[in-house]
Amino acid sequence: MNNPPVSAPHPVLQLLLLVGLGLAGLCLASLLALGLIVGGLGLSVEQFGQLSNASGAVPHGWVALMLVQGLSMAGLGAGAAVLPRLLRQRWAAYFNPRPLGAAWWPAAAGGLIIVLVPALSVVASWNAGARFPAWAAGFELWARAKEDELIVLTKFLTNFPDLLHLLVALLVVAVVPAVAEELVFRGVVQRNLVRWTGSRTVGVWLAAAIFSAVHFQFFGFVPRLLLGLLLGYLYEWSGNILLPMAAHFTNNALQLVLLYVVQHRAVPAVLNPDSAAPLPWPAVIVSAALGAGLLLGLRRQLRPAAPAAAPPRPAGSTFAPL
Repeated sequence: MNNPPVSAPHPVLQLLLLVGLGLAGLCLASLLALGLIVGGLGLSVEQFGQLSNASGAVPHGWVALMLVQGLSMAGLGAGAAVLPRLLRQRWAAYFNPRPLGAAWWPAAAGGLIIVLVPALSVVASWNAGARFPAWAAGFELWARAKEDELIVLTKFLTNFPDLLHLLVALLVVAVVPAVAEELVFRGVVQRNLVRWTGSRTVGVWLAAAIFSAVHFQFFGFVPRLLLGLLLGYLYEWSGNILLPMAAHFTNNALQLVLLYVVQHRAVPAVLNPDSAAPLPWPAVIVSAALGAGLLLGLRRQLRPAAPAAAPPRPAGSTFAPL
C-alpha cells in the first residue's frame, strides 16, 4: 500500500527549520575544525580563536583558516541538504523541480558570468566608493571598519605562492560555496519566499538581498545583489539548482584564477579583481551588450516547453481527464 503524499509545511516553518539546521551544521563543523586543527596541526585552543583576526601570526594559519572556512560552509550547506529528508521529500524533487533540459545549460550560465565581468566592474567600483547620508555616518564608519577587516582576511587567504595554494582555494572558496550557498539561498530561501509571497519577482529579490546582506560587505552590497538576482532568475527560469551552482562557481573561480595570474605577473594588473578601478569603457560597453543578449537568449532557451495538446475526445464522450 502506498503512503499518502505529505503536504509541504508552511514556507515560514521551512525557513525556521533551515535556520536551526544551518546553526547545527555550523556548530558541528566548528567542533570538527577545532579537533582537526588542534589535533592535526598542533595548534592550541587559544591560537584557534585567533584565526579570524591574527591568522598571519598563527603557525599554519593559512591552512587552518581554509579548513575552518571550508568546513563551516559545508556545515551550512549540509543543513539545507538535510531539510528535504526532514520534510519526507525527495532531494531531487525539492531542489530540481525541473530536470536539466540540456547539458550545455550550466556551461552557458558560467559563460554569462564571464561575459558580464567588465560591466559589473563599474558597479563594484561605484559601490566601493559610495558614501552614506549624514544621518547614517555612524553606520558608515562601522561598515567601513568591517570592510577593512574582511579585506585583510581576504588578502591573506588569496595569497597564492604556488599552484597548490590556488587549487586548495578553488575547492574551499569556489566549489564548496557554490554548492552550499546555492542550496541555502536559492534552493530553500528563494523557493520558500516565492511560495510565501506568491510572487517570483518578490521572492527572487528578497533572497538576493538576504544573500548579499549576510556577507557583511556593504561596500560590495550592490554587485553581490546583482549576482544574487542573476543566480535567482537562473534558478527560477530553469527549475534546476545546477545552473546557479555553475554560475556561482564560475564567479568565484574566475576571481581566484585572475588573482593567481596577476600575482605571478602573467597578465596585466588592470585585470586584478582586487582593484577598485573599473575596466576600460569599451570592454564595459561590449560586456553589457553581449551580456544582455546572452541573458535574453538563455531566458528563451530555459522557458519550459508548452505541453502537448490533448487529443480530441470522441463525439458523445463524457470522460474528462483529471
